[in-house]
Amino acid sequence: MITSSTLSTPSFIAASSPKETADIVLINANIHTVDDNIPWAKAVAIRSGRFMAVGNKEDVTPFIGDHTKVIDLEGRFVMPGLYDMHTHPDLALAPGYADYLNIGLEDPTPEEVKQAILDYADSHPGDGWVYGQYFVRYTFKQAGLVADRDWLDSFMPDRPVAILDRSWGCMMVNSRALALANITAETQDPRHGYIERDSITHEPSGILVDGAYAIIHATMPPTPQHALTRAYREGLHFQSGHGVVGTKYVHVCEHRLNALRSLDQDGKLSVRVEAAISWQDDIFPVKRRWELLAGERHYYRSNRLNANAVKFHFDGTHESRSSYLSTPWPGEKNWRGHLNLTPEHIVDMVVDMDRKGIRVIAHCTGDGASDIFLDAVAQARARNGNSGVRHQCAHSTTLLDTNLARFKALDVTAEFSPVGWFPSSFANARAVFGEERMQRAYNFKGVIEAEGNAVMGTDWPVSSLNPWIGFEAMITRQNPFGEEEGQFFGQPISLEQAIRVMTINGAWCMGIEQHAGSISIGKSADLIVLDRDLFDIAIKGNLHATQVELTLLEGEVTWDRMGAFTDTDMAATWQEPLPAF
Repeated sequence: MITSSTLSTPSFIAASSPKETADIVLINANIHTVDDNIPWAKAVAIRSGRFMAVGNKEDVTPFIGDHTKVIDLEGRFVMPGLYDMHTHPDLALAPGYADYLNIGLEDPTPEEVKQAILDYADSHPGDGWVYGQYFVRYTFKQAGLVADRDWLDSFMPDRPVAILDRSWGCMMVNSRALALANITAETQDPRHGYIERDSITHEPSGILVDGAYAIIHATMPPTPQHALTRAYREGLHFQSGHGVVGTKYVHVCEHRLNALRSLDQDGKLSVRVEAAISWQDDIFPVKRRWELLAGERHYYRSNRLNANAVKFHFDGTHESRSSYLSTPWPGEKNWRGHLNLTPEHIVDMVVDMDRKGIRVIAHCTGDGASDIFLDAVAQARARNGNSGVRHQCAHSTTLLDTNLARFKALDVTAEFSPVGWFPSSFANARAVFGEERMQRAYNFKGVIEAEGNAVMGTDWPVSSLNPWIGFEAMITRQNPFGEEEGQFFGQPISLEQAIRVMTINGAWCMGIEQHAGSISIGKSADLIVLDRDLFDIAIKGNLHATQVELTLLEGEVTWDRMGAFTDTDMAATWQEPLPAF
């Protein structure tokens, strides 16, 4: 096994004169820099939020002044901060803070879902909505039940009920909810989703797939602002405590941007956030979409917040068999899944956004969807030239081998979500693409070997917000918790490759790799100190449990489990214990 202590430290590099003193100096560390020019170091000096020196202790000593905070890390492992390139704290937490129903179980049985709805109705009397999360459609099938309006009507006929599936691929509603939303046999399907119906009467079954459930959300009052603000606040706290320095909150509206801006103004935006505006009402209504895209988004811009992106669901999900494949689904003659935009729509939209300098993040779970998305980016490059905007293929669950080299050629990021990287009951239920496609699922290795940019997005609440779980599983493809044995579909990657995925590749995905993503002279002083050396442990069963001792973003202490900066004017942004999600 390679250990950091066996690797040599190149000669000292500094960009500043010793006449300038550092704000912070870290010594006696094992620093994996992710900088090919100086892969390992023992010490760093930081001034005004940037690395002014990287090398050995004697190299940074000249920068120590009377007011420099010097920390002896006693051999701890240090690396650049992490990047989570797709997640949703608002969707995970705001429903609870708005006092919506939270069933609170990973995989609830139908009886548990029913009892939770009845209990919520008892504790919230009246005729208001019973709205919340989650049921698991696959679990209903296993129990021999059909999740539909009839099942909900059998015990809750008089109050509107709407429950999201755990994958966020569909919503189950009762007859009262359908009536309030005026969804009938005559209601047309929206382009970006569909209403499941009786095959003879066309009456809605009570299952609304993908963008169709936005019709229900448009009927309900919007999520309260206080709930959105608290959700983002606690999400940022959790992420900083787990070493995240850059993230993307995809699917936002004017209410969500207002919540993020209030945290930014309060000095609580402890992670760089790229917020992607919903291109269409995939989940909730965005009433100021066109104003935001016309320029109102710049109102929110700061060095920590950027709303210069759009997100949309280009195809569906595994569970609903609406992922758009390049050939028919297993067992089907013609059904290839569903596209939420026509190919002409997506070409015009990507070309237009690219011309405006707006990043497009396209949800593509099927290999047919990602193929069309890459075609659209190719059109944008042909018409606009290389605008410098790096678009993003979200989820990338399965990719055509012929498309792997196109990610580099077109400067498109392939983003993968960890829910299916390791064996679990939920992942097994999603392995529905057929043996051949599943063998090339979540193809980090293929994209990396084709010299493309691959990143990870936790996609919370579909997966955990803890990035270390997916970090371990992309190396092992095994269950980190030992709950199931064996290796899941797809090919693992090395620790070194995974570290780059989690750091410099994320910075590239945000367009800031020249300024962040590695521990390099002149770059933003972003780093994390860990409780274990990743090169000196057995990865399986250990890496996911890594504890972050210290997180710095732009030289600012955002998390300090060590207590190194307690009672100083550099005390951490977050002082309280980590939220227990």
